[in-house]
Amino acid sequence: MDRPRLGAGIAFALAAGLAWGLVFVAPVLLPDYSPAMLTFGRYLAFGLVALPLAWRDRSALARLSRADWIEALKLAAVGNVLYYLALSWAIQSAGVPVPTMIIGTLPVVIAICANLSQREIAWRRLLAPLMLMVAGIACVNGSELQRGGDAASGPTEWLGGLLLALAALVCWTWYPIRNADWVKRHPQVGSGTWATAQGVTTLPLAALGLGIYMTVTGAWTGEAPWGPRPWTYAGLMLAIGLLASWLGTLCWNRASRLLPTSLAGQLIVFETLAALCYGFLHRGDWPDFWTWIGIALLLAGVLVGTRVFARQTPSTA
Repeated sequence: MDRPRLGAGIAFALAAGLAWGLVFVAPVLLPDYSPAMLTFGRYLAFGLVALPLAWRDRSALARLSRADWIEALKLAAVGNVLYYLALSWAIQSAGVPVPTMIIGTLPVVIAICANLSQREIAWRRLLAPLMLMVAGIACVNGSELQRGGDAASGPTEWLGGLLLALAALVCWTWYPIRNADWVKRHPQVGSGTWATAQGVTTLPLAALGLGIYMTVTGAWTGEAPWGPRPWTYAGLMLAIGLLASWLGTLCWNRASRLLPTSLAGQLIVFETLAALCYGFLHRGDWPDFWTWIGIALLLAGVLVGTRVFARQTPSTA
């Protein structure tokens, strides 16, 4: 694989990870908002941000077929709304450690599933970076698992949270592989156009979900239907909708087009590292020893993985 293409793909994957890491800040900054409010608010904002962009890009969007719009709707439903809703409820039910550990395996699971379906590289060459990432994930999450912290109140809730975390893992394993397959088959569609299309299709899903949630919970009839800090909530949702959802999706679309899916899957580790960085900055704390070791192993896995694909020739792909 040529180095300029590889370098550009890694840069776009890094930018996507830095953008996506922001979504882990929202629950910390808005602890008095439910997972459903955060999920539907984020993607409602994504859809609203996409509307003026869709008008600007209307000629390119008009060239998308009905099948393309259906695909965008599927990706929006599974990779956006269902994933984040399942993850939020998993954390609420089972506490932070177990869902975090399960979702932390995404770089490895996606790389394995992508290579199973596409056989982009020999398994023996993929083994070293994946083992480094497994070790890094174990170290990074080890302290959280030992701490226990906010575990669920009983076995039923814990099991429900575990199943929801596994559902979130399935959603976000399916999304990048399916999305990468689409963008590689449609090189004539710009990365920004495809990100905007997903935002437009997310809007009605998020609006419907938020409407149902607020009706069921009676929020519409309450004194503060948009929560105790409506302007902070709206501003943060718009910021995440623009940066994490639209810009992150645009960068990931570009990375997916430039890189083999097995390598792009590994680079989702940038989201984990960004979330860690933002979390420690928010707490004003430093990582402990095992977290530093885990971060070093994750970065080593990225380095080894990129070197493996850099040496990959077209004839062996």
